[in-house]
Amino acid sequence: MTALTLKPAGTAGLRADAIVVGVAKGAASSKGLPVVAPGAEAVDQAFGSKLGAVLKSLGASGGEGEVTKLPSPDGLQAPVVIAVGLGAVPDKDAESGYGEETLRRAAGTAARALAGTKKAAFALPVEDAEQAGAVAEGAALGAYSFDAYKDNGKDGKDAKGPLGEALILVAKPRDKAFKAAIERATAVSEELNRSRDLINTPPNDLNPEAFAAVASAAAKEHGIKVQVLDEKALTKGGYGGILGVGAGSASAPRLVKLSYTHPKAKKSLAYVGKGITYDSGGISLKPAGHNETMKCDMSGAAAVFAAVVAASRLGLQVNVTGWLALAENMPSGSATRPGDVLKMYSGKTVEVLNTDAEGRLVLADAIAKASEDKPDAIVDVATLTGAMVLALGSRTFGVMANDDAFRTSVHEIAEESGEPSWPMPLPADLKKGMESTTADIANMGERMGGGLVAGLFLQEFVGEGITWAHLDIAGPAFNEQAPFGYTPKGGTGTAVRTLVRLAERTAAGDLG
Repeated sequence: MTALTLKPAGTAGLRADAIVVGVAKGAASSKGLPVVAPGAEAVDQAFGSKLGAVLKSLGASGGEGEVTKLPSPDGLQAPVVIAVGLGAVPDKDAESGYGEETLRRAAGTAARALAGTKKAAFALPVEDAEQAGAVAEGAALGAYSFDAYKDNGKDGKDAKGPLGEALILVAKPRDKAFKAAIERATAVSEELNRSRDLINTPPNDLNPEAFAAVASAAAKEHGIKVQVLDEKALTKGGYGGILGVGAGSASAPRLVKLSYTHPKAKKSLAYVGKGITYDSGGISLKPAGHNETMKCDMSGAAAVFAAVVAASRLGLQVNVTGWLALAENMPSGSATRPGDVLKMYSGKTVEVLNTDAEGRLVLADAIAKASEDKPDAIVDVATLTGAMVLALGSRTFGVMANDDAFRTSVHEIAEESGEPSWPMPLPADLKKGMESTTADIANMGERMGGGLVAGLFLQEFVGEGITWAHLDIAGPAFNEQAPFGYTPKGGTGTAVRTLVRLAERTAAGDLG
């Protein structure tokens, strides 16, 4: 786990294993010479004010995500300089220089390059507390690694390990706003990384009971009330959706309620997470090539868990309840079959036409239960549909809602947090495809627009008069490609920062 420390901006005499500086793309008039960004003045001087020329001679351009390692010249205590590209130089009219996401990605890219380093100083262009927080967050997220199941030798000496400590260099380290930004970055990044650990844990070690145990332990540590409904309680309560999905597994399902409250809170939020700890597709078995990453199908529940704990650590003046709908979707003689009808917690009946459309079933029960508390808003998070991946790709999640203004707010908050999203509609005409001659509704509808159909299904279980949004994170929840910026390969922890920022904005009274 990377420690984040605020330090004065001077770099020349700073003792660290490496110093990270930013460089931007130079204008055509400068013949492509990389521009040394603010914060790197002392390092540039140590290179005789020719750092840009040195970098160009090594083929560097200052392009975003570009990393160049240099041995330090005389005058610097740190033996290594890491120059990370920031992309284009900000317009002169830009009020605060480089954008927060640009700095977050640059810090993350550098942190990945510094794996195994004990201490690194980040001298990136920071002009305000928000930018300092972005650098800190990017460094902590970029330094993440998941090595719990790797053989690094008996003594662990072969383990490269993540970056140990990141020193965030700013001009005003004693400023309360800067300190608060670093503390926030620490809490959010640590909980987001915890969600990544859960997503990356193999399903033979993370079944619903094990997930519930992890959530319970963290809740008790951070003063969060926790309630775990086991299979007996779920049966007694009539949670037909969760029980139906978990019926084919030897590991029984769970519904976990995490309640963070603040004595001065005026608003309440309910977060609902899909927690399918492994999704085989059930009787509607997934084809070969689609099973290997299905341990990530609990990413929504991991995000909700992390967000509630982060809200508690930050002491936000808002009540936040997290609902983790946990089940394992497996084929067996006891599994739910296509054609079966489930009676849901809400009382509605659902004809199951495809057992691989299971996420909406567990979410429906949890959303209906969450609605009983009459929160000001419900937000569910789920790796719900492949259709959303086809629509938006692997780095953007879809946002649907029963209120256009709320959908816009969630989308804007996600973008502000560095999590790409896109507002999606809920066309009423698609409801017709879910009509059933046997039950109140079917769990499948038209194939085209499948992601929207899933959203319409969930909307049926939202309590009357409650504002609701649905985040389909199927694309960005699990990165199967090469790492980029502060995003690792594997579990990403997407939606955690959106949920935390939403709670912050609600606490501040910025949302109606």
